[in-house]
Parts: sequence; C-alpha cells; structure tokens
Amino acid sequence: MARAALRPRAVQRALTAFRLRTTKPRGPAPTEPAEGAKDKRARDRKDKEPKRPERGPVPFPLRLLAMLFAFAFMVAFAVVLARVTLAPSPASEALVHSNLRPGRSLRAYLDQPELRDAVKQIGGNLLLGVPFGILVPVLAPKTRGPLRVLLLTASVMLLVEFAQGALVTGRAFDIDDVILNTAGALIGYLLVGRRMSRAIHARERRA
Repeated sequence: MARAALRPRAVQRALTAFRLRTTKPRGPAPTEPAEGAKDKRARDRKDKEPKRPERGPVPFPLRLLAMLFAFAFMVAFAVVLARVTLAPSPASEALVHSNLRPGRSLRAYLDQPELRDAVKQIGGNLLLGVPFGILVPVLAPKTRGPLRVLLLTASVMLLVEFAQGALVTGRAFDIDDVILNTAGALIGYLLVGRRMSRAIHARERRA
C-alpha cells in the first residue's frame, strides 16, 4: 500500500519537472529603441496638430483687378517721377554738377549743417524707389526676386539720370541718386512687394 501511494506522487513530481523544463520563461515585452519612440511621438504630435488650410490661387478676375490697380499706380508714379526729376531748374544751373563717384553726394548730404536737409535728400531718393519694388513684381511676376528688382530699378533710374544730365536745364547726372533709388526699391520689395506678388500670382499646388 505504501508503494502504491508513493507512485502517484512520483508521477506528479516528474510531470511538474517536465513542464518546468519545456515551458519558456516569459520576459518583458520588447521595447522600441529610444530614437524610434521619439520619432513616433513626433509623428503623433504632428497628426494631432490642426492643419492650416492651403491657400489656393487667386481667381482670375481678382488677379486682373489687382494688376489694373498696380498699373494705374505705376502710371501715377511715373508722372510724379517725371515732374520731380525732369522739371527744369534754371536757378540752380550754376550750382549743379555731374557726379560719377559713388558716395560723393552722400557725404555732401551728410555734411549739411541741418539734419533735416540730409534726411530730405536721402529719404526722398529712397522713397522714389520704393514703388518699383512693390508694383513691378505684381505687374510682372517673372521679375520677382531681389536681383531682378535691383537690376530693373537701376536700369530705369540710370535712364532718368542720363535724361536729367543731357536734356534738362539745371539738372545733372548723379550716381548716388541711382544707388539710393535702387536701395529704396529693394526695401519696398522685401517689405511688401514679395508677399503681394506671391499672394496674387500664387500657383496651384500639385498633390
């Protein structure tokens, strides 16, 4: 009877030992690498962020209207420019002289006793170029870009200065005026013209 009672216990122990040998220990679940987890969290945050609606191209009627307004302002600016730069000044005929050396007139402006006169001369020449930087990229989108705006403004202002020196009494060619006008055009382009041109002449984005 003792042997019969011990047999079930021996069998049970053998089965338990067999199960322990054949069963693989379960370890912790594999974790993602640190970089992979960071990338996943970054993607999740981007997915949760609200997407900004993409701006489509401006309808053609509005674009045409904007270009007509820009053209009208350009014509008005051309008239003002002609009156300011091409009006004869016989009283100052003996005082003016041509300047082909950059910086010469600027130093003369800054050496004036009153600061107001220097601001008037330098600021006026800068303001004359600002409309070019704003209106030209709107009228001609292909001219968009700082270098193109600079080249176009410099070419126009060189023609104006040449006309002053050759045809207008009391006026003279001044290279510093061309430099200031061109700088004003660059300021106008960077502040307003670039954004305005991109908004009006926006292209459709391909999916």
